[in-house]
Amino acid sequence: MGSSWNERRLTKRATPGDGRPLAPFRWWQMTRRSVLSITLPVRGRPVVHTVDVKHGGDAQYGVVRAGLYLDGFLRLESKLPARFEVEGGHIEVSRSEAGMRRCHFVTDSGAVRRLVPDPRSGEGRRMRFARKHPTASGLIGAVSILMLLAGVGLNLLQIAEPISQIPLIADAFGAFESPLRLPLWLNLALGFGAAIGAIERAMRMRYHWLLDSGAGT
Repeated sequence: MGSSWNERRLTKRATPGDGRPLAPFRWWQMTRRSVLSITLPVRGRPVVHTVDVKHGGDAQYGVVRAGLYLDGFLRLESKLPARFEVEGGHIEVSRSEAGMRRCHFVTDSGAVRRLVPDPRSGEGRRMRFARKHPTASGLIGAVSILMLLAGVGLNLLQIAEPISQIPLIADAFGAFESPLRLPLWLNLALGFGAAIGAIERAMRMRYHWLLDSGAGT
C-alpha cells in the first residue's frame, strides 16, 4: 500500500542524528520528558529503538522535537508530529498540549504496537499504577473524562453566547443566554480540573479530538 502525501512529507522531514548518546532519565523530568522504547530486529539482531521527546522544546527555538535512538545513539530527529522509517515499518510520534498523544510502531502489514515508556517517566509510573491497582486506575480514568466533559461543556456555553449575539445570527436564530453564571473561582477550578484530566490521559496516551483538544488544554 502506497504512502499518503502527508506520510511522505513527515518521513522526509526527519533528519539524520549526530550519533550522540541518549541522556539518562532523571526523576525531575517526569512531566517534562517522555522516553519510550521497543526492541525490533535489524538485519537479524535485536536493536532497542528509543524515542525521546522533551516537551518544553529545544533551547534555541522552543520547537518540540523527537529523537530516535538505536541502541542508545541518536539516528534520526524530527519536529512533531514525526514519522521515523525503521526496518519492517515505521514509528509514529505525536503529542497534544498536555503531553504524549501517540508513540507506536506500525509494521508494513499494518499491525500496531505501542512503545513502552521508561519506568521512571510519568507514563511509566502511570502504567505501573494501572498494573498494580486496576480498579483505582479505572476510577481515575473515569474521573478524568468527567473533568474534561465539564470543561468542554463550560467552553461551549461561554463561546455560544457571544457568537449568538452577532447581529446576523441573532436575527436568524435569536440570542442565546447561558443558563450558568459561575463565579470566577468555580470557573478556574473547572479549568484546572480539565487540565489535570488531560494530563492524566496523556500519561496513558489517550486522546479524543473533542475531549482533549476542547477542554482548554
